Amino acid sequence: MVEAAELIDNDFLRQFELKVDNQLATIEYSLQERKIFLTKLVIPSSVENTNFKKDFLEIVFENIKERNLSLVPTSPEIAKFVRSNRKYKRMLPVGVRI
Repeated sequence: MVEAAELIDNDFLRQFELKVDNQLATIEYSLQERKIFLTKLVIPSSVENTNFKKDFLEIVFENIKERNLSLVPTSPEIAKFVRSNRKYKRMLPVGVRI
């Protein structure tokens, strides 16, 4: 299990970062008004076949939820995750469907 304490919100590079196996997993984003657009997911190949992606996305989504932001997944992988996890669909802004 990945711990939320390890998550870094790198404002300068506009990405969430999590170190795993001495490599960096990232989710790039763009922040506009009260919406956060998740644009790119990069997972190291050493953890690609584990539940790491799910854990990483859940930690990032909880961080976004705590900040009271709406979530707009523009990355196909992230959109697929939101589609398959109903509880995160409530974080989408009004009028956005995936």
